[in-house]
Amino acid sequence: QVQLVESGGGLVQAGGSLRLSCAASGRTFSSDPMGWFRQAPGKEPEFVAVISWSGGSIYYADSVKGRFTISRDNAKNTVYLQMNSLKPEDTAVYYCAADPDGDYTVSSDYAYWGQGTQVTVSS
Repeated sequence: QVQLVESGGGLVQAGGSLRLSCAASGRTFSSDPMGWFRQAPGKEPEFVAVISWSGGSIYYADSVKGRFTISRDNAKNTVYLQMNSLKPEDTAVYYCAADPDGDYTVSSDYAYWGQGTQVTVSS
């Protein structure tokens, strides 16, 4: 059974930092892109970042560029999201996803999803 398990969410003040982790089990994703999405209450899932299998290609949403950093450790089958200079508008449930088929910014193109971790940024 394939599982993606996120961790590292929590409550932080504006300007603070959090590091999210997503550990995969059940299969290796070392040959697949992996990404992060987020969803705020009442809103559609929003693309945050994606990283290629090698880490050589990385893309960010404009809203997080310069503040968030995605990385991966294929030996640990894990992807990370370092979030700095957090803002209240970053508050959302953050999901990791793997193995997109098509547009990596479209949530429905991803085959595997984690259960999500809540990030709350207070002002």
